[in-house]
Order: sequence, then structure tokens, then C-alpha cells
Amino acid sequence: MSERTDLEADLQRKREAAAANRPSRAEAEAAVRTLIRWAGDDPDREGLRGTPDRVVRSYEEFFAGYEDEPIEILSRTFEEISGYDEVVVLKDIPFESHCEHHMVPIIGRAHVGYLPDRRVVGISKLARVVEVYARRLQIQEKMTAEIAQTILIALQPKGVAVVIDATHECMTTRGIHRPGVGMVTSQMLGVFRDDPSTRREFLALIGRNY
Repeated sequence: MSERTDLEADLQRKREAAAANRPSRAEAEAAVRTLIRWAGDDPDREGLRGTPDRVVRSYEEFFAGYEDEPIEILSRTFEEISGYDEVVVLKDIPFESHCEHHMVPIIGRAHVGYLPDRRVVGISKLARVVEVYARRLQIQEKMTAEIAQTILIALQPKGVAVVIDATHECMTTRGIHRPGVGMVTSQMLGVFRDDPSTRREFLALIGRNY
């Protein structure tokens, strides 16, 4: 549990540092006005007059994940599991995120599984962990690893498996312009990495038979 305690202390320090450096709402709206001018339009024309406020409010929703800590979401667990020792899987969790390189949407689904060791967590909490990490600036590889590592630290299961399948608008609507292309990432920890049969069971449960 010391690893979890150290992580929580580190998260608290990061929260405090981020709060100290956060610009005001007025500064955020002024930045949007600058971008509108840079794009070649007039932020004072009728159609754009309320846009800075709307953009800032939408960013509050898009990036609400910075307000929560996933490790805390998984803090309440249940130990009365009547000897259950099989894989727990929550599949097809929809999410919306934003690419940290271009700040455009990443749209996808996550599949999360773990093999309990004496305790489980409410399934809604697993979906919430995915949502919190998604509502931050992300790259898919990092998000996959963050979800898996958080579950491993919080629940201390025998293993964790995470697969994410998503499309990236930084690829489909700009740059190379390749719509319809999906990206799949995975993180297998513990028995899911070490035991091929357990890994195959998870992949079969989420409909991916590799």
C-alpha cells in the first residue's frame, strides 16, 4: 500500500502546482479571441461575439478529467466476493478525448479487465476511470497505460488488461486525411502478460480473437 500512498501524495503536489499556474477565465477567453483573429476573422462580429465564452465552457467539459484523480475513484472496494476468482471484464466503454498534439478529438471504445485477488470494485468505477483519463489531453498509448497502471495500484489484482480502439481526427480531418482508419493499443499486466490462456480469454470476451 506504500506505493499507493506515495502516488496519492505525488498527485496532490501536482494538483496544487497546476492550480497555482492556471490562467483566469478572462485570460482563457482572451486567448480564444486571439486565435479567432489569427484565423482571419473578427471576434467582435455578431456570430463570434459569444464564441470565447462558449469555447471556454466547452473546454471545462472536454478537460474535466483534470479535476479528478482516478486512484481515488477506485478507493472503495468490496472484499465479500464469495471466492470469485475469474476475469472481470467491462467492454465497449465509449469515450471522447483530445489529441495532445493537435487538440482535436479522439473517439473510441475501451475494454478493461482484471483478475481479482480478494477484492473487486463497482463496475461503474472502471468506466469512470476511463472517462477521467479521456477528459485530458492525451495520446492513446499513454491513456492505455495510465488506465492499466491505476487499476493495478488501486486494486492490487492478479492482472490487468486494457485494450483501446479509437479514431483520431488529427489523422482523418487534417494532415494525411485518411478517414476510416482505427488505432488499437493494449496493455497487459500480471497474469494477462504472463499467461497466454488468460490473455486469450480476455480477448475472446471483448470479441478480439488474435
